[in-house]
Amino acid sequence: MPTNNRPLSPHLQVYKPQLTSVLSILHRATGVVITFAAMIIVWWLWCIAAGSESFNWAFQFLNSLFGKGLLIIWTLCTSYHLFNGIRHLFWDCGYGFELDQAYLSGKAVLAGSALLTILVWLI
Repeated sequence: MPTNNRPLSPHLQVYKPQLTSVLSILHRATGVVITFAAMIIVWWLWCIAAGSESFNWAFQFLNSLFGKGLLIIWTLCTSYHLFNGIRHLFWDCGYGFELDQAYLSGKAVLAGSALLTILVWLI
């Protein structure tokens, strides 16, 4: 078969993003964000151990607008990763594979993670 007559594999521009694929990508991305947030926790603990001057500097940074933004993003990523992980546990048990159930659970994961983030920051 000549090479110019072979069918080409569709690329990302051809596919329409679906909720399930977007949530899968988000699950991986939030795992990466949580890993970087763990480094912030280690830095914060290091500042505690280094003394009051270092702790005050870390405290001021985390209380700044940028620091609070990082903490809110971290909270959102953690809650999303938690709820989507629970969703995957149900899938491992064989529940929720039908398309309407997968979309419903995906929307529930998004709503639950937003609600939990709001509750954490209000309380």
